[in-house]
Amino acid sequence: WDNGHDEWLSDEPELESDLHRDQIDLLLRLMRWYWRHRDDIYFSGNTTVYFDPDQRTNRNFRGPDLYVVFGAAKRNRNSWMVWKEGNKYPDVVIELLSDSTAKTDRTTKKVLYQNEWHVQNYFWFHPETKEFQGFTLVQGQYQIIQPNNQGHLWSDQMGVYLGIHSGEMLRLFTDTGVLIPTEAEEARSRQEIVQQQMEQERSQKERAQQREQIAQQQIVEERSLKEAAQQREQIAQQQIVEERSQKERAQAIAEQERQRAEQLAARLRKMGLDPDDI
Repeated sequence: WDNGHDEWLSDEPELESDLHRDQIDLLLRLMRWYWRHRDDIYFSGNTTVYFDPDQRTNRNFRGPDLYVVFGAAKRNRNSWMVWKEGNKYPDVVIELLSDSTAKTDRTTKKVLYQNEWHVQNYFWFHPETKEFQGFTLVQGQYQIIQPNNQGHLWSDQMGVYLGIHSGEMLRLFTDTGVLIPTEAEEARSRQEIVQQQMEQERSQKERAQQREQIAQQQIVEERSLKEAAQQREQIAQQQIVEERSQKERAQAIAEQERQRAEQLAARLRKMGLDPDDI
């Protein structure tokens, strides 16, 4: 592949499994998205690098599984011809090991990348056994890249870590150990964030509605309590009025009885009778 091309142009045998193919595709997609704003990086997978000093294409060529060249224009290429690219070789090479290529990748290619191509960072990874190794060129000799606490290997050329994610695929990580996403993963993350924000807004709206309902209920309850208190006050006032009325009626009856008694006594006295003797 050539920065998006899916045309196979390599002297290497075809990848042995879907897992190998998926791994290269994943790394290319990661690089394409991570370096989308860079115009000075070229990367490709399973395309041929021609490096014959006489500029011949029938000898001195290799097809790394994946390679990266810095300071190269980002444009479509069917292959990498060193003499057409300012005699520049790949800065980073990643080989995927398989039963048929592992020995060559560990020996012949390693010597080629070290002594002739001077590849600054060389990594190999076996998608099935998860064998993972990295080398950096120091004074013309490859030195093993020591893994960090997460088992990731630092590429000083790419400025990222390479590491096996969740025990499965080789992925890229930032210098702080954060997983670098593909475009689809980043879009999914943004969508999840949008969904979470929508859920939070919905929850906030529901809580606000609940608070409003509670406030309305409190107002209704307070109104009911006030009305009940007013009713009790009215009943108490009515009771006072009734008691006063009853008292006044009792007083009126008593007064009437007294007046009748006085009138009767007066008539008796007119008749010459003493009311107290009756």
